Amino acid sequence: MNYPNTQLLINGKWRDSGDGQSIPIVNPSTGLEIGRVSCATKSDLDEALSAAQIGFDIWRKIPAIERSRLMELASKNLRERLEDIAMLITLEQGKPLAEARGEVMMAIEVIDWFAGEARRVYGRVIPARNLCIDQRALKFPVGPVAAFTPWNFPVNQIARKLAAALSCGCSIIIKAPEETPASPAALIQAFIDAGIPNGVVGLVYGNPAEISEYLIAHPIIRKITFTGSTPVGKQLASLAGKYMKRCTMELGGHAPVIVADDADIKLAVKSAGAAKFRNAGQVCISPTRFLVHDSRKDEFIKETLSYIENLRVGNGLDDQVNMGPLANGRRLNAMAELTSDALKKGANIITGGKKIGDIGNFFQPTLLDNVSLDAKLFNEEPFGPILGIKTFKHIDEAINEANRLDFGLAGYAFTSSIKNSHKLSQELEVGMLWINQQATAWPEMPFGGIKDSGYGSEGGYEAMEAYLNTKSVSIFAG
Repeated sequence: MNYPNTQLLINGKWRDSGDGQSIPIVNPSTGLEIGRVSCATKSDLDEALSAAQIGFDIWRKIPAIERSRLMELASKNLRERLEDIAMLITLEQGKPLAEARGEVMMAIEVIDWFAGEARRVYGRVIPARNLCIDQRALKFPVGPVAAFTPWNFPVNQIARKLAAALSCGCSIIIKAPEETPASPAALIQAFIDAGIPNGVVGLVYGNPAEISEYLIAHPIIRKITFTGSTPVGKQLASLAGKYMKRCTMELGGHAPVIVADDADIKLAVKSAGAAKFRNAGQVCISPTRFLVHDSRKDEFIKETLSYIENLRVGNGLDDQVNMGPLANGRRLNAMAELTSDALKKGANIITGGKKIGDIGNFFQPTLLDNVSLDAKLFNEEPFGPILGIKTFKHIDEAINEANRLDFGLAGYAFTSSIKNSHKLSQELEVGMLWINQQATAWPEMPFGGIKDSGYGSEGGYEAMEAYLNTKSVSIFAG
């Protein structure tokens, strides 16, 4: 398929930026330019903000059941366009087509779920101390939202924010990633074709720092939602706090994987391996620190090496490929640095550790043993296909290491013991924990972190609370 140039969506119309500026989009598998994306000026942002306010005034007054039906129609449009959108994701982001299809399918699940929840934005009646008084807690949409999303899941990350906002009656301006612009535009087109009123959804691209500072500070915007790195998230949260804007932050992670002495090693490798090398490790909840009981290390390494040897790395358009390229050259450099640093600090390389070929951003799936706790790999979010192992003798050692960092997004554990499972669920400092399985981030489950991994949720009914104001109303009936 032909990869399209991507424009801005402002007040229901696709158009170039006011000054005509655009930047190139590069296919990470080939290193070739495949299209361009328009970059918004401040004048463009002012128009988008004005449209978002008008759109909010319209959308908030549409009955919840009608909002739900429009969202369901958008979901139907996505189902019909799944293959085309998946192709766009692979062309601009690199992940295998099977993973791209899975991403679109999960976005559909998210939209469907929040469409249903739109009909259940309930307040409550509170029994009064005086029978002549009627007491209620009412829910109202917080207002226009500014959403900032990353390139690793260009459709699904937007869908979580977009669906939650729309279900609650909010309008939204999405600042989508410049590296992967066409698939977000295709997602939004599904909503336009469903009949979403002009201004309810806006889509802009451009200089991330300039756009975030301008939108967050603007009085029209009442809610901020961001997915990205912890340093950037802290800057945006600080800015939001300055202007008293509510915000949801889904930030970086460094997910521990605890493999206990009674673990099913084949299950652990199959589950954690699939999660580790999905999207070439460029996943916020990707397993990163593998803490393996020393009595099971040799078996774990043998199974993991076999798993890695069966991975086929290449262009995501090839149906035989199950790991694509890294998204950009910066990630390649980061992988090389993490590997070199770990080796200098005593790690052993079992397999991988190098760039593949001269074309594209391909890096070998990498397995490192005996990683030092002061290695960068065990302290900085790797965001790539590197698996590092450290052994432990007692479960408390593994828990202490898992909790050592300031990250607290996701964690994994493998054990056949109910006692261990209970202990891990109580003591691991993470927002999400998967035991004896790979990550299943279904929309009905809370999705978010603690500590430096952010706050708030992008799943479950908890996600909707951030898009709603609560009004306490007491009526004296006489």
